[in-house]
Amino acid sequence: MRLTDPVADMLARIRNAIRARHQKVDIPASKLKTEIARILKEEGYIANFKPAEEEGHKVVRVYLKYGNNNEAVITNLARVSRPGCRVYVRRTEIPRVLGGMGINILTTPKGVMTGRQARRQGLGGELLCEIW
Repeated sequence: MRLTDPVADMLARIRNAIRARHQKVDIPASKLKTEIARILKEEGYIANFKPAEEEGHKVVRVYLKYGNNNEAVITNLARVSRPGCRVYVRRTEIPRVLGGMGINILTTPKGVMTGRQARRQGLGGELLCEIW
């Protein structure tokens, strides 16, 4: 089975794992997904991530983060740009997520970064997803 949208699959796996109160979730590895996990860790949405190997397949193991009352740090993850409808933004058009309470992740010519970093560096790109 070929996935047509691996990023949406990653977001769905994280969303489902949070709803099921799992401590960790395995996601088939790719450079883009590893970069997304790196940003989630830097922004404090997940506890940690590490590349691993499961039955001969490379995976990214994402350790989820919960607050004091066992509520998840991530409220929601939304895919913005899809294979059927790509969404590109200029540096001046990068939207703020929930008035700055959430983050968006972009692919830019200088790599994968948050909307805030892209705005600061004056870069636009493909708007992958929003997390809050």
